[in-house]
Amino acid sequence: MAKFVTAREAAQIIPDGAIVGVAGMGLSGWPEEIACAIRDRFKETGHPCNINLKQGSAMGDWKERGVTRLGEAGPGLVTKWCGAHIGSAFTLRELAVKNQLQCHCLPQGVIVNLWREIAAGRPGLLTKVGLGTFVDPRFGGGKMNTCTTDELVEYVQFNGEEYLFYKGFSPDIALLRGTIADENGNISFAHESIINEGLAVAMAVKNSGGKVIVQVEYVTKKETLNPKEVKIPGILVDYVVVATDKNACWQAEGVYFEPSFSGQIKRPLSTIEPLPFDERKVICRRCAMELRKGDVVNLGVGIAADVAKVVAEEGYIDNVTLTTESGMVGGIPSALPNFGSAYNPEATIDHGSMFDFIDGGGLDVACLGMGEADQYGNVNVSKLGTRLTGPGGFINITQATKKVVFCGTLMGKADLKIGDGKLSVVREGSIRKFVRNVEQITFSGTYAKPDQEIIFITERCVFRLINGKMTLTEIAPGIDLEKDILANIDFTPVISPDLKLMPPSIFMEKWGGLGEWIESA
Repeated sequence: MAKFVTAREAAQIIPDGAIVGVAGMGLSGWPEEIACAIRDRFKETGHPCNINLKQGSAMGDWKERGVTRLGEAGPGLVTKWCGAHIGSAFTLRELAVKNQLQCHCLPQGVIVNLWREIAAGRPGLLTKVGLGTFVDPRFGGGKMNTCTTDELVEYVQFNGEEYLFYKGFSPDIALLRGTIADENGNISFAHESIINEGLAVAMAVKNSGGKVIVQVEYVTKKETLNPKEVKIPGILVDYVVVATDKNACWQAEGVYFEPSFSGQIKRPLSTIEPLPFDERKVICRRCAMELRKGDVVNLGVGIAADVAKVVAEEGYIDNVTLTTESGMVGGIPSALPNFGSAYNPEATIDHGSMFDFIDGGGLDVACLGMGEADQYGNVNVSKLGTRLTGPGGFINITQATKKVVFCGTLMGKADLKIGDGKLSVVREGSIRKFVRNVEQITFSGTYAKPDQEIIFITERCVFRLINGKMTLTEIAPGIDLEKDILANIDFTPVISPDLKLMPPSIFMEKWGGLGEWIESA
């Protein structure tokens, strides 16, 4: 039976050198009160120290809450850190930039499902996910700085084919969060916006002889939880911490509790504000034109997430099924600051199962952002100079989806004028997105499957990866090919002999033209 303890008492349970696993996305699943207690104990005593932290998704509010708490005490608390998305943990990221901790980034779906392999006593995860990218040991093995020496990934050949083997490990501590615990330690996710990988982490830690600690907001009498609502059974839970501050229990990064995220209500779509008319909206409209009736679609963070608002505004939200890698099926995926959650989902499946669906090729279309792209169709979203971010679910999604749409502005920080069916550049931007060679390969154009459709959509033009070459296929009305496009990219693309004009209608404040695309064969 689980023991109920304070956050401070929980922090004393963690030994020096422990391998610690967390689960969740954004603030969903994040045990904020326990993390603050761990930080404070380290400041006071120097313990626990030399923690090896394992996380999947970005965990935090991009301000102060989240995994970043564990870096607020400075170097020494966390000395090894492995995550799929580390961008929101500013303090730990700074330590990684300064080579004061070892840092790996691996694909989100790999990290999430590696816990299940460990729980079942298997040696690791064998998969093609990551081949040709920076997590492939031939191209860096996921190492994000020069002090990182551990080898977490092996390149292997099996039955004559290339694979990557992600090694298992023996975790010591699980730091998890649910909404409700009963007196026996059974955990419900009633107000969590996602069904995170907490069960897999708890099982992996418990079966490895470690301790499982779960923060909750409420306690109920034993045998009062609906058994189907129990996401982590009490037999796996050693300690429960009942939070004393509701600010440690936010459901998502931007909201304490949004009931339509967790299924308690369905929000009227009229309450969801449309996008303002600017270049982002133009890009989202052009991305939406790639969707077809019946498609199952994944939307990434950033501009890509706002494609959902365009589809809803145009009245075609019921013609496609939008999803997020966190496990949301249907509804309208939320953009930042609540990315990973969704308004009015039809179903919420667990994090690991969604990646099984993704890795198996279940998605028809994915719309994802791009930090930079190069002449080979490679895309980098994981490392831009000293900005360490990681791939999140990007690698899983791009390697298995039938049509992949990368989206972003052609140049960063440009001043543009949009309207009357055309686009003009008022002041050119200062950041080039299309470079000769990307700094880090998060998507490999070389490893793209022959039957994949790879598209790059900007406000000024559209590229397609055709026969391994970046090919310019569309140009925006009002844009000069030489001055506004070719002069601002670091390579010479193939110019399609059938170069088309992007539809002028998407450069009008009111559109209303999605139907002819989404309902086409």
